[in-house]
Amino acid sequence: MDATQRRQHILTMARRQGDVDVRRLAADLDVAAETIRRDLSLLAQQGLVRRTHGGAYPVESARFETALETRSARMAVEKRRIATAAVEHLGDAESIYLDEGYTPQLIAEALPTHRPLTVVTASLHTAAILAPHPTITVLLLGGRVRGRTLATVDHWATGMLASFVIDLAFLGANGVSRKHGLTTPDPAVAAVKSQVVAVSRRVVFAGVHTKFGGSSFCRFADVADVDTVVTDTGLPASEAHRYSLLGPVVLRV
Repeated sequence: MDATQRRQHILTMARRQGDVDVRRLAADLDVAAETIRRDLSLLAQQGLVRRTHGGAYPVESARFETALETRSARMAVEKRRIATAAVEHLGDAESIYLDEGYTPQLIAEALPTHRPLTVVTASLHTAAILAPHPTITVLLLGGRVRGRTLATVDHWATGMLASFVIDLAFLGANGVSRKHGLTTPDPAVAAVKSQVVAVSRRVVFAGVHTKFGGSSFCRFADVADVDTVVTDTGLPASEAHRYSLLGPVVLRV
């Protein structure tokens, strides 16, 4: 296996597993750990992975997006903590939007069920979580269902959203950066998220710290379009402050 093949193997493993570990890769490929570190550094320079202490995880792009199963297995404790904190910003909202993705599903599980609430969502999973509660009215957006996330997209979804005025939207993103804003790999998903931002009175972004500093293919909002950011303490306080200067309140939980 030459260097190019080795790096492709590393990238394939990162995308399949959700992350890779330097020592494990070195043992599996029978090369020095420093060789793996150089490989990861090169892949990071190409924008294909992001380095972590002792490893790396894949960057989502126009050609690659992690499956929901992978998202639910990675940083699950942090995501549940973020979801719980995000729900504290519900306030007196009577209508909310819940995005596709695993963290919004956790937000759905944390929502109060003792009060009337209308929930608009593109996610089949989220709709199934909330539909049994008699106090919650679920409006599932129509459209093409994406197999990777089981969420609806395309003009049926955006057209339905255009007829709403939503009190509060809980949104996710595949990447958040001060330069490129909130991004996602799929143009159809970006169109839905952009429409949500346009029709919502308040927007809360809920996502783990690994989302920050990266960017994906399609931009759907500026950081200034977000009212509140809820993330974990893996985002340094200094970096959280830089994002807050663009407009949103940034909370690390």
